[in-house]
Amino acid sequence: MSTAQILNYEVMGSGEPVVLLHGLFGDLDNLKGLGRDLSTDHQVILMDLRNHGESFHHTSMSFAEMAADVAATLDSLQLTETHLVGHSMGGKVAMEYALTYPERVRSLIPADIAPVAYDPRHRHILDALQSLPIEQMTSRQQADQHLAQTIHEVGVRQFLLKNLRRDDTHFYWRLNLAALVECYPQITGGIREGHFAGPVRFIKGGNSDYLTSAHTEAVTARFSDVDIKIINGTGHWLHAEKPQVFNRLARQFIENHSRT
Repeated sequence: MSTAQILNYEVMGSGEPVVLLHGLFGDLDNLKGLGRDLSTDHQVILMDLRNHGESFHHTSMSFAEMAADVAATLDSLQLTETHLVGHSMGGKVAMEYALTYPERVRSLIPADIAPVAYDPRHRHILDALQSLPIEQMTSRQQADQHLAQTIHEVGVRQFLLKNLRRDDTHFYWRLNLAALVECYPQITGGIREGHFAGPVRFIKGGNSDYLTSAHTEAVTARFSDVDIKIINGTGHWLHAEKPQVFNRLARQFIENHSRT
């Protein structure tokens, strides 16, 4: 039985629609820079994937279910065909969506991700978040100091702590941390097999190992109309590190495959 539900979303601009999907631990703000750029002549739909941002919490989060959430949300907006851009986990969701609903996808841009299973490279982050004694904390500075013991990059901690919220009495996680821990094997797993014949542009961070020549077979088995662009001097967060280059590559591809 499908668990698909409508996601929290934000709409910007008007024109041919483009869907933007964030990565693990993120929310719809992550690709908002690209959204603002595209919104001058496109309708941009930014979504919080399940268990993230302001979207619903659920105990399961397979890529099939997350793609179905995207479909249900677009159904509610009466959108039958869109361009899709997804970063990291969101790129896997976008690929899964294109393989499941190929007639609904005008073009596809997975950012720094391949359709394959990965090693559990985020386990230390999940462990660090779980170890945070949020019931006893009285300030965000305390949370940052605790995470700094195991997560040394300031930018990564700031990104993660966007998910820490406070009400009148205590701090709490906005994301569904328990589900992310439980479903982590699904999240790091590969996507479905199948074929999408439409145009696909992979954008890769030049210093990142998320998309390499070792993934060529997995890519070409699913996608036949592919090009790959590399942004040199960037890692996995290519859209944040060189936003002007990333936005230009995404916009160019979308405009080349738009109906108007």
